[in-house]
Amino acid sequence: MRRTAIIVLGLIAGVLCYFTFVSAGEAFRSGWPMPRALDEQQARYRLVLITQELETPFWDQVGAGALEQAMRDGASLQVWGSYGKNEDDFLKKIEIAIASKVDGIIVQGLDTDEFKELTKIQAGLYGIPIITVANDVPMQDSLRRTYVGSDHFSAGRLVGEELAADMGPKGKVILLGGSRQQHYQKQRLDGIQDALREYPNIETVYTETSDTRERVIAATRDVLNRHPDADAFIALNANIASAMIQEIGKRSQIEPYHIYSFDDSPESLTLLEEGTLDGMIEQSPETMGRTSVRLMVQWLKGEAVPLKTEGYFTDIRMLKAKDAP
Repeated sequence: MRRTAIIVLGLIAGVLCYFTFVSAGEAFRSGWPMPRALDEQQARYRLVLITQELETPFWDQVGAGALEQAMRDGASLQVWGSYGKNEDDFLKKIEIAIASKVDGIIVQGLDTDEFKELTKIQAGLYGIPIITVANDVPMQDSLRRTYVGSDHFSAGRLVGEELAADMGPKGKVILLGGSRQQHYQKQRLDGIQDALREYPNIETVYTETSDTRERVIAATRDVLNRHPDADAFIALNANIASAMIQEIGKRSQIEPYHIYSFDDSPESLTLLEEGTLDGMIEQSPETMGRTSVRLMVQWLKGEAVPLKTEGYFTDIRMLKAKDAP
């Protein structure tokens, strides 16, 4: 009796094993949905986009373009970022991406020693390619593969030319920039000054301030005290435009001044629509996102080697207050 029971149990186990192997084979052959681990394997490349500014109109568009292109290319893309330009958190996310050994990192450039250390040494150690987007860091400092974004020198020239056309060939222009000379800000400044060099009767005054609202207000107040005859203001860093305009408005009417900035601040379009900004440079953030992912995938496939060291410039245009919606 006992022997018979053992034989029966053995037969049942054999039948169950047979159907288990058949089912498993059918799953692999028919393409049935498999656990999440396999879904991750189906994406050829794991990419991450890292920005300092989450949930702003500009960076939302960069992320949307990047996600759309990643889907087209069959790549997995995560968008990481920090709120309020938290630099420590931003750098930590780059560290995590490197430690996770992702296939590629697309990142907003930050012109600091810590950023350069991460991209030049740590990412290089793991062979992880870096593409900077929107804000660049020179290749010799960061070893990034390429840059995708605006030509900030040309953007600065466009602002200078438009200002001269509006103001005329004579006047005093206040250039207000951040105290930390980011690479993109320096390029904008160089472009503006290059354009205004053609107008010997236009005087420029450069002033620096940190990004905090209180410091921007204080710097604007100081420069107005020292140069009450100023005719125009240009905010090189779009994040300081709102506080700068607020302080100008306390001193006098905004209307007589010519005020220009850029679109990479959540408040830029609102200021333009209100007419407090006369003009701003409109960039192409969605194209930046799409192009950076496309180039990263092409590089990983070996289809775009080498990438252009000078970068891939996306479209810019001057948007005037009268053109705003």
